[in-house]
Amino acid sequence: MLVPTAEEAKRFLEQLCVWHSNASRVLLYPKPDALPYESLQVDPSKEQQRLQVLKALIDVQGNSDPENRSLIVVSAAASLVRKTVSFGEFRAACHTVAQGTNVNPTELLTRWTNMGYERVNLVETPGTMSHRGGIIDVYPPNSELPARIDFLGNQIESIRLFDPQSQRSLRPVPSVTLVAAREAAWPATETLINYLPPDSLIILANPEGIEASVNDLDFQARQLRRQQTEKGELPENTPVPYLTYPELMADLDTVKRHLVLTPWAADHGQNAPSLFTSPHSYAGQLKHFVEETKQVLQQGYTVLVVSQQAARISELLQEEDMIAPPLVSLDQAPQEGALTLIHGSLSAGWIMGQELAVLTDAEIFGFVKQARQTKPRPIHNKGFLPDLSPGDYAVHVDHGIGRFVGMKKICLDQAEREYLTLEYAAGDVLYVPTDQADRVSHYIGAAGSPPTLSRLGTQEWEKVKRRVKESAKEMAQNLLSLYATREVVHGFSYSPDTAWQQELEASFPYVETPDQIEAVRRAKEDMEGSKPMDRLVCGDVGYGKTEIAIRASFKAVSDGKQTAFLVPTTVLAQQHFTTFTQRLAPFPLKVEMLSRFRADREQKAIIEGLRNGSVDICIGTHRLLQKDVTFKNLGLVIVDEEQRFGVGHKELLKQLRKEVDVLTMTATPIPRTLHMALVGVRDMSTLETPPEERLPIKTYVAEYSEPLIREAIIRELERNGQIFFVHNRVQSIAHMAHKLRELVPEANIAIAHGQMDEEELEMTMIDFNEGKVDVLLCTTIIESGLDIPNAN
Repeated sequence: MLVPTAEEAKRFLEQLCVWHSNASRVLLYPKPDALPYESLQVDPSKEQQRLQVLKALIDVQGNSDPENRSLIVVSAAASLVRKTVSFGEFRAACHTVAQGTNVNPTELLTRWTNMGYERVNLVETPGTMSHRGGIIDVYPPNSELPARIDFLGNQIESIRLFDPQSQRSLRPVPSVTLVAAREAAWPATETLINYLPPDSLIILANPEGIEASVNDLDFQARQLRRQQTEKGELPENTPVPYLTYPELMADLDTVKRHLVLTPWAADHGQNAPSLFTSPHSYAGQLKHFVEETKQVLQQGYTVLVVSQQAARISELLQEEDMIAPPLVSLDQAPQEGALTLIHGSLSAGWIMGQELAVLTDAEIFGFVKQARQTKPRPIHNKGFLPDLSPGDYAVHVDHGIGRFVGMKKICLDQAEREYLTLEYAAGDVLYVPTDQADRVSHYIGAAGSPPTLSRLGTQEWEKVKRRVKESAKEMAQNLLSLYATREVVHGFSYSPDTAWQQELEASFPYVETPDQIEAVRRAKEDMEGSKPMDRLVCGDVGYGKTEIAIRASFKAVSDGKQTAFLVPTTVLAQQHFTTFTQRLAPFPLKVEMLSRFRADREQKAIIEGLRNGSVDICIGTHRLLQKDVTFKNLGLVIVDEEQRFGVGHKELLKQLRKEVDVLTMTATPIPRTLHMALVGVRDMSTLETPPEERLPIKTYVAEYSEPLIREAIIRELERNGQIFFVHNRVQSIAHMAHKLRELVPEANIAIAHGQMDEEELEMTMIDFNEGKVDVLLCTTIIESGLDIPNAN
């Protein structure tokens, strides 16, 4: 299936996966991030996806089983026209390594190197391999797990799949199939069309859009080619790495079967009767939905309801004595003349003639929950040694703070061993055997000031350790007293979820991630228990922490309690206030924000509302902790980014923790808080599933180039994104702003740095947050903890 844009390809893929009985047979052929002729780093995950699609098409052609020959590939126009390795070369590169085979390991490694595999010390990512004695580890892009091949001489004795994170073997397998690891390792001469079997069906959705997309790619690529040719960076005879629109259509004509999808009015006129019409939208008016569904059924329609809230709809139907037969999947036929309910998600419903009505969350509730990735972000634990680089500060348990110089091999007693070399004060050097590396750790201290190196052979380090032990003992006594009090104090036990709580959670416009669901469940259990809650929720920006806070706040308010949401900056307070207000608008409760952005008169009114109980949820900065602020019935305190509050503020929070439920949210917990959570003193939930639209972080190092800067900014603007431009010199930041405005006159550019007037700075950050500013030229002040989802 060929569609105009990558966004449309993604939507088609999601819908096809819903309707297809085997979603694993529906694949996306992704578009490379870089334009033709751009020398940017390839996204490994996208390249892996492309190679997986090529391998799947080769397997289809060699399979006689009708079920295994069924394959749907969705591609954007800009993906399909990009040339890749030829079908013949790719198929020739594919090979299987089996147990019991005789093969020279060195020859095997050479062959894989030619196929684009990278030799590394530790195999963790697709397209890599390693060699240790008689063992070869390899991670083919077409495999979910890497393989460990054990040789006895030149014979393969065993093959085991292993976990790339723990490096532990999981299960033996008889063989492993390998494909090319990099598209760039081969000449790019053909496209995906050359991989299609002769009996394939080509579906073109919106041919005009496809033509516009290909022509736009051609225009941008020709501009880049001309620029690079003029600079001498690209030879004039360089082959064109993509198809133009006429070339694309010529290649598509080689496939006999075609299906063209166009809007109905395009071929039949605006007034022509349509087989398909749009159903009525109920926008959450569920009684109206049930009444009209009864009428439609009486008219003889078959009604299919596809919803992420199928259980809730089933309860409503049962109250009206309507029974909906369930379906396992959408590829089954619904019961004719009846209403059938299925748990699932479609982007929109339709009515076909006078026979079938399909209704979705879009019509029933006014929105469709957007699916998010369910694969957790990979966490690589490479152990100690990769964490230290020459020049880093390190701490030895017995000898104190030194500077890591590197690794050194030393021969002692006719045995060669490897040592970590640490440099101390006065030129002293300490050699630590690698088998004692657990006694050395990376130095963690205050940013901006290097530590003082310890002196070997003195009592200096012992005195430091003694002072730290005394301080830790005092802190432990305070914490013990605090948490012992919390164990004895009987907190407020909240009631089970109400119907309104279910209504609120159902209105969340995304499908909750598994770890988000678990965090919400644990927080509710804490609140319904007798002991005051003290839970830490760790998760990156956009991973769903705010939604957990909203649900916990609503649960507290439902039982007549008030919620205080403490945030470190006025801008964050405004962001959370906007989110809470939007999500809780349908319910009879009052949300307020207390910060210095509010006038004195407004602040007095809010404080009075907190005192008399008319304000249910208050989001505020440090202003919320001042003595004139009192609550009538405070039940829940939420703290966003605890590490950004001072000691005095935390003393107030400690007192609050004795009496109320506390939910702390952070992306970077302070070491003490994290340690308390890890040892079980505080409860912790982690959010590891990224949002669907979160782009992987990519780092490019290049010389300063104004054309490159303009190109990067324009590309972000074209995708409606925002840009941080970091210039960490306040003295020349205005001059840089002038240059940027000349370079990109179509962009709205603003300046932010720590020496600006505080009110002006916060107004600038608010404008950036609201999308009024395209490029924020700033110092490292951007590390202040803003949630700017559009900024890359």
